[in-house]
Amino acid sequence: MKNIIAELQWRGLVHDIMPGTEEQLLKEMTATYIGFDPTSDSLHIGSLVPIILLVHLEHFGHKPIALVGGATGMIGDPSGKSDERNLLDEVTLNHNVAGIKNVLSRFLDFNSKEKNAPILVNNYDWMKTFTFIDFAREVGKRITVNYMMAKDSVKKRLTGEGEGMSFTEFTYQLIQGYDFYHLHKHYNCLLQMGGSDQWGNITTGTELVRRMNVNSDAKAFAMTCPLITKADGSKFGKSEGGNVWLTADKTSVYKFYQFWLNTTDVDAEKYIKIFTFLDKETIDELIANHYEAPHLRVLQKKLAEEVTTFVHSAADLDKAIQASAILFGNATSDDLKQLDEATFLEVFDGVPQAEISRNDIENGIDIVSVLNEKTGFFKSNGEARRALIANSIAINKEKITEEFVLSTKDLINNQFVLLQSGKKNYFVIRVI
Repeated sequence: MKNIIAELQWRGLVHDIMPGTEEQLLKEMTATYIGFDPTSDSLHIGSLVPIILLVHLEHFGHKPIALVGGATGMIGDPSGKSDERNLLDEVTLNHNVAGIKNVLSRFLDFNSKEKNAPILVNNYDWMKTFTFIDFAREVGKRITVNYMMAKDSVKKRLTGEGEGMSFTEFTYQLIQGYDFYHLHKHYNCLLQMGGSDQWGNITTGTELVRRMNVNSDAKAFAMTCPLITKADGSKFGKSEGGNVWLTADKTSVYKFYQFWLNTTDVDAEKYIKIFTFLDKETIDELIANHYEAPHLRVLQKKLAEEVTTFVHSAADLDKAIQASAILFGNATSDDLKQLDEATFLEVFDGVPQAEISRNDIENGIDIVSVLNEKTGFFKSNGEARRALIANSIAINKEKITEEFVLSTKDLINNQFVLLQSGKKNYFVIRVI
């Protein structure tokens, strides 16, 4: 087996690792699981690291198991949280589980026939018939309260501000630990991975595997990756509009692409190792080229291209690049008209808008009227004419004169017109 730990280490993806883990992964194909919390019907880029870990595992010949927490999602993981979560109802939870399964299926082929084919499981399937008495007898007796109280996720909640921790949340590490035991028993799963805030829960799982297999030499290992942060210390994975999601219905491909394109030099150097599958030689060359000419932003461009293609597709990447060129490059009217409505609105999000009746432009309307009385883009007809004479006005990226007449043939997606004064002053007309 190739050394996956060495690969993950140079990429900055190893935080804590239990002794013996590297040796196990070098010895044989190893089933490894990572859990995903169904708090939403999609996943955001904070979940991209565990997804990438699973993909690396498959590439290195190991067997990845993606667990969706249909049962643990009913409780809520207290790790890293200062207050207890609101409990989700079953309908919402089932909807979220289905959504997360769809997202994970884009990265891992759960129908593969390969020996190390990925597996998708839902812990609700084995927890739904587990009675409280059975859980107390079979699981609760194996781990002492002292052991559970020593975990950082518990100590912080008990000693910090707030209302402390409910018994429901206190049991979370036992339920997650039982997941490891179940996967160990049924799939010979020997390793659990997760974020660094999961170390306490994961090590409880390794302990439970050993204690519930007292008559055998059961092995269980743990590894965590760092929680990704920005160089300025702010939270990774959020843009001005909130979380950056892995599905286009929540975060458009254009905005997703722009998020990576707008990373700082320091972050781009770190992220290209973490979020892409480019080899070390290629990445080192990219970093060297970037520092020779930082203004060209070759690192950010390559990062944005690789991650957008991985999460969405090469075709979606092309559309995002095309959309970016429209706003920041020398795009044409034809380029604009190829944008779908959603992408057009994303590109010009926040740009002032005005509405014009379709009846006004059916037979054509003079451009001075459009610029002043119909939209208020200019305060007077005189100001509009002066701008036209100065050749500073463009309709759909093409310069126009005072003789121009706006009509339905100029519409983008049969409803938009893009006005532009100078290089950066945009205005959108919506025809209704």
